[in-house]
Amino acid sequence: MSASVPAVAVIGAGYAGLACAVELARRGVHVTVFERSHTLGGRARVVRKDGWEVDNGQHILIGAYTELTRLLRLTGGSPKQLERLPLTLHVPGHLHLRAASLPAPLHLAVGLLLARGLSGADRLAMLRLMRWLKAQSFAPDPSMTVADMLLATAQTPKLTELVWVPLCVAALNTPAESASARVFAAVLRDSLASGAAASELLIPRVDLSELFPVPAARFLATRRGTLRTGNAIDAITPGDAGFMLEGDPGRRPWSQVVVATAPYHAAALLASTGACERLAAQIEALPHEPIVTVYLAFGEGVRLPEAMIGLAGGPAQWAFDRGQLGGREGLLACVISASGPHEAMPRDELILATHRQLETALGRRLPALSWSQVIVEKRATFACRPGLFRPDIRTPLPGLWLAGDYVESPYPATLETAVRSGVACATGILARLER
Repeated sequence: MSASVPAVAVIGAGYAGLACAVELARRGVHVTVFERSHTLGGRARVVRKDGWEVDNGQHILIGAYTELTRLLRLTGGSPKQLERLPLTLHVPGHLHLRAASLPAPLHLAVGLLLARGLSGADRLAMLRLMRWLKAQSFAPDPSMTVADMLLATAQTPKLTELVWVPLCVAALNTPAESASARVFAAVLRDSLASGAAASELLIPRVDLSELFPVPAARFLATRRGTLRTGNAIDAITPGDAGFMLEGDPGRRPWSQVVVATAPYHAAALLASTGACERLAAQIEALPHEPIVTVYLAFGEGVRLPEAMIGLAGGPAQWAFDRGQLGGREGLLACVISASGPHEAMPRDELILATHRQLETALGRRLPALSWSQVIVEKRATFACRPGLFRPDIRTPLPGLWLAGDYVESPYPATLETAVRSGVACATGILARLER
C-alpha cells in the first residue's frame, strides 16, 4: 500500500460500517473492513437453515429515508429490490387505512376519509394528534413518553390499540409506556405528516445481506478496498504512529479507525484503548429490547390480503407475506417487537400461538406447516426511551470514530440511522485527511 494514499480501518461489516467504507472508497481512500462473521450485514443479515434463506428480522424503510436508497443506487442496486407501497395500515377485520397519492396533508386527510373501520371520533383523534405535533414542531418535551403523548391528545382506545401502539413498537422497538415521544414524532413527521412519496413503505424483496452489504462489498473490491470476513478485532491500542488493532494480520498502524459494531461490542473495543472508559461505560449501560421473528411456511395457496398486515390480540404485531415480496409462496414472517410475556414462552408454544393468531386474523383454518423457524435477537436495538444517552460519532481519541444505529440521531435504531452514521463518519474522516 502506498504511503501517500490514506488508509482507514473499519471494524464491522454491517450497514453502518459498509456505508462508511463505500463513501470513503468512492473518494479514493483505501479502506479495510474487518468482520468477525462470514456473513455480511451485522444485525441485518440473511440466515440459512434447512435449505431456507430468511432474514434475522424484518426491516422497513420509508421514502423519506434517502441515504440508504442513495447508496443502493451508488453500489449498483436495482430499484426492483425494494417493494414500494403506499403507506398502508391494514388490520384484517378491524382497520384499513391507505394514504392517497396526493401532497401532504391531503394524502392523510383523504386516506382518513376513505379508511374503513374508523369512527368519526377516531378520525378526529388522529387529526388532533397530528395538529398537536405540528404545533410542537414535531419536537415534544424530551421527557415525554409515547403513552403520555397519546393521553395528552385524547387518543381513542381503537386508535391506540390498532395504530399508535403497533407503530410505536414497530418503529422504536420499545413499549409505548417507556418509548420516547420525541423520536416517535420524528418518525411520524417523515411518514404520516410527509407527502405520498416520502411516506411510501419500502420493503426489501431480497435478503438483507443481498440488499446492500453484498453490492457494497463488490463496490469496494473494484476500488482497491479490502474486506476481511472471519477476522475479529479484539482490541485497539493507540500510539504515536496510529492505532494498532489486535487481530489485524497486517499489524500496521491506522491513522483512522471506525468502530461500526453492535454497541455491546463497541464498548469493549473502546475500553481496550485505555482512554475511553467513560464513553465505554455509557454505551455498555444502554438498555436493549429484543425482536422475535416467527417464520411459518404454509406452502402454495396461502396469501395475506396485503404484503404487510397488522395483527391484533398478540403475541405478534405484524405479519409479512414473503411470497409477495420475492420469496417462496406461503412463507409468512410474523414479528414480535420489544419485550413482553412472549419472552417466557417456549418456541413451540410461540409458533402455535402465532399460527392461531393468523387464523383468527384471516378468518379461516390454515394448512399444516411445512417448516417453521423462530429467530430471537435478544439485543436487537437499544430501548428508545426519553432522555437516553446516544453517543456522538467522535470519541475522546482523535481518529477513532463510532458508527451504528445507536449513535446520536433524531431517528430510532433503523437501517437508515446506521447508514447515516457511517456516512457522517466518512465525512469527518475526509475532513481530517484533507487538513
